[in-house]
Amino acid sequence: MHTRLLDLLVCPLCKGRLYPNADHSELVCRGDRLAFPVRDGVPVMLEAEARVLPETEEFPEPT
Repeated sequence: MHTRLLDLLVCPLCKGRLYPNADHSELVCRGDRLAFPVRDGVPVMLEAEARVLPETEEFPEPT
């Protein structure tokens, strides 16, 4: 995913920054502990589609 697009996208709930995971299959909101899927290169920014991150899962490193 292009860095420029990541600069524009925010979490639909808290409006916080999103970070791609290691394989770029999800965009992670650290504040809400949600991971939004990326399907065929398109982020799915719906709360109903987001995965809740367990407390034990590490956040992706900021780029």
